[in-house]
Amino acid sequence: MDINQSTDFCTTREAARILGISVRTAQLWVENGTLEGWKTEGGHRRISLASVHRLQQSKLALVAPAMVETNRLQERMNILVVEDDNLLLRLYKTQMESWQLPLSVATARNGIEALILVGRLSPDLLISDLQMPELDGFGMLRTLARTPYREGMEIVVVTGMEADDIAAAGGLPDDIKVLRKPVHFAELRSLCENLLARRRELSR
Repeated sequence: MDINQSTDFCTTREAARILGISVRTAQLWVENGTLEGWKTEGGHRRISLASVHRLQQSKLALVAPAMVETNRLQERMNILVVEDDNLLLRLYKTQMESWQLPLSVATARNGIEALILVGRLSPDLLISDLQMPELDGFGMLRTLARTPYREGMEIVVVTGMEADDIAAAGGLPDDIKVLRKPVHFAELRSLCENLLARRRELSR
């Protein structure tokens, strides 16, 4: 079967998490043939899960003793919340930490802070407002779209803006989920649980 027709694949970010390596290392392993991968018409890398699992079982997946600790830490899902309202930001953190899920929650107050943290943390889930000072959500997302960090990252926008106003400001990509304020934490929790379940399935 042609690999491009297979549904048994994952993103570069997911392959990196399974193997306990950086996203850049996973990209290099695709380029040098260590991992079997291809690019979609949209330019996103897709990696054969079979090649990931073969590598996971080989000595290459155990290149350093520290990898065991890395894998343990990477079992947690990294979330970055971007919101300029300090009270709402604290509410996000309090609510998410009360769910008792394997989550690590970081926060930023504008798009500039968020982009810095994305580079440091490589979050699995980004939750963002659109109207913020210094660099708003639209500018942040446009910048993020030009980086490798966007690949495999789930993005949720939580905003008080109407659909017409969002469209007038340039709109958002179709793969970004938009929720209305006030924040529906039950829906966010369900999303987190689904993402965690998908990660567990991919790592098997």
